[in-house]
Amino acid sequence: MEILANVLVGLVAALHAYILVMEMFLWQKKPGMSFHGFDREMAKATAAMAANQGLYNGFLAAGLVWGLVAGDPTGFRAQVFFLSCVIVAGVYGAVTANVRILAAQALPGALALAAVLIAR
Repeated sequence: MEILANVLVGLVAALHAYILVMEMFLWQKKPGMSFHGFDREMAKATAAMAANQGLYNGFLAAGLVWGLVAGDPTGFRAQVFFLSCVIVAGVYGAVTANVRILAAQALPGALALAAVLIAR
């Protein structure tokens, strides 16, 4: 179960690294605009906000990677903390921005958190 938990945590970290790239570097390019369905004007108007969001997603990814490489109890605690942050951010995003965020962010975080807790 520990291997599955580590794989899921790694996948959630990779997801948030991907979001960082989309929001910080590709927001005003075709992949970024397609990701959110924005036209060039809207992407330009929201670029600073997106870069800020991307940075936060990068912090989540970094925290999860830290949790994977740190020894216990620090690694376990970091995983629980950052996965909880992922879940809260996903639920909040689903309520305030787009319900799809629940499945794209909160659900993977919840599955990874459950695996981490069961593996413990």
